[in-house]
Formats: sequence, structure tokens, C-alpha cells
Amino acid sequence: MKNKIILIGGGGHCHSVIDAIEFAAEYEIVGIVDHIDKVGNDIMSYSIIGTDDDLALIINEVKYAFITLGQIKTAAVRKSLFETITALGYKVPNIISPLAYVSKSATLGRGNFIGHQAIVNANAVIHDNCIVNTKALIEHDAIIDSHCHIATGAIINGGCKVHSEVFVGSASTTKQGATINSKSFIKAGSVVI
Repeated sequence: MKNKIILIGGGGHCHSVIDAIEFAAEYEIVGIVDHIDKVGNDIMSYSIIGTDDDLALIINEVKYAFITLGQIKTAAVRKSLFETITALGYKVPNIISPLAYVSKSATLGRGNFIGHQAIVNANAVIHDNCIVNTKALIEHDAIIDSHCHIATGAIINGGCKVHSEVFVGSASTTKQGATINSKSFIKAGSVVI
């Protein structure tokens, strides 16, 4: 029997997470919570069954939750939701696409999404509530603090330190050993040296 899971946020990132969950076939999605005006709508055959305010009641039936709200300009909402669901007692798993590679020596916290064809290499560390999107590369010994989004095709080279609440845009590349300060916004196609 699969563990039941509730998804939080019904935008575009939710589609990617649903696809990975269905492919891995490890969880049963019971529904999505989003804004009140979206309740009753469907996303990829899953109903929006409530709002964030309903999470305190939903936990009586569903023990797992995952944040499917994306992150571009700021991590504030994802961070707040993560704090809320952990305080309520939800179990927050990592969702890892079967098409991704995560080294056995890598360390992952909770609530991370590792998308299709993403690579998390040897001794890399990813803390909590991060998005490592499609085809992103986290190289050996890199450290990604909590609440970061490493967008599609971005490359975090070996030994890099990405502090909390950072957005690294699509196709960006870091020099080996680079440090990215908290709450930085790296535009798509950037080179960080």
C-alpha cells in the first residue's frame, strides 16, 4: 500500500512533481491545496481539495505533504509553508525522479525535489526544501543550503557553497568552489565566479 501524500501549490512546478511521483509510483496523491478560488479545479487529474488553512485538518487523514509551489523571485512562501507543515507534524519526503541520479555518498535533508535527469554527485549535500530541477547538476562536494531553487540545466560545480534561499536560473554555471550568498538571485545563463 502506497503512502498518501498531499501536494501544496498548484502551479507549473506542481506538474513536474506529479509527473515524478507518478513515475516513481511510491506515493498516492490524494489532492492538492491552493488558493480558495482554485478549490474544485483539477490539475493533471488531481483535485484541489482545500487551502493552506485546511492543512491542520488534512493531517488527520494524510501524514505526508510536499510543497509543489515553485520559486523564482523569492523563497519566502516556500520557506513559510515548509515551517508550517513541519510544525503541524507532516512527514516531508524527498521526491526523486527515477530518471535522476543521486550518488550514494550524497546527503539530502527533507522536502527536496530532484527532477528528471538531474544529477547530485558524490559527497554533495542538499539541505531542506530545495528544488533541483530538470537536468540540473550538483557536482561533488557542493553544499546547497535550505530553500534554494537550482533551475533547469544549471550547473553547481564541485565544492561550491550555495547559501539559503537562493535562486540559480536556468543554464547558469558556477566556477568550482564559488560561494553564493543567501537570498541571491542568479539570472538565467549567468556565470558565477
